[in-house]
Amino acid sequence: MADRPATQQDMIKLIGLTIKSRRVLDAMAHVPRDWFVPEAQQHLAYADRAVPLGDGQTISQPLVVATMLEAIAPQPHHRLLEIGTGSGYVAALLGELGARVVSIERNHRLANDARQRLRALGHANVRVIEGDGTLGWPDGAPYDGIVVSAFGPAVPEALRQQLALGGRLVMPVGSSRGEQQLQCMTRIGDMALATEDLGPVLFVPLIGAEGWPEQPAT
Repeated sequence: MADRPATQQDMIKLIGLTIKSRRVLDAMAHVPRDWFVPEAQQHLAYADRAVPLGDGQTISQPLVVATMLEAIAPQPHHRLLEIGTGSGYVAALLGELGARVVSIERNHRLANDARQRLRALGHANVRVIEGDGTLGWPDGAPYDGIVVSAFGPAVPEALRQQLALGGRLVMPVGSSRGEQQLQCMTRIGDMALATEDLGPVLFVPLIGAEGWPEQPAT
């Protein structure tokens, strides 16, 4: 007999072995991840793994998401920027934590679907913008926290400039899909960032003017 699909409680119990932030765990217990997973993948909604969304995109592994949120420690008064909305799950969690959120997605279908989900869940404090996330969103800067849900060769200069003094930026950085480190960077000076490694990860590429070039269709 096949194992039963993991439940939301199973997911929280597993994440809680590593993540100590009660606020992050409570947010993940409240936001229904199954809303953000394609219908054909519902059996994987609460498994601790990334799930494909189509168009080469994924919804990230829950433990990695929790690690990113714990690292930036979002507070209700914070102004946050997310790069790579995807299905909207991380944006929903940031909104659940009470912050004002701008989330940027380059894929039209994903951006539109995420807006509808977030609206249905009542996250009026989250705004989804379609565009090049590597350029950030200067109109809302400076940001207390920036979450980048795709890996790049380095932190885009635009995001460095839009991070507030004392603000934290979490992003996977690497030279290839197989060599990525999740990094938490805190702005400690005019343009200086103090960096902490949070471990190896596997994300899709950050495409854009200050990221990787878009691959031609095959």
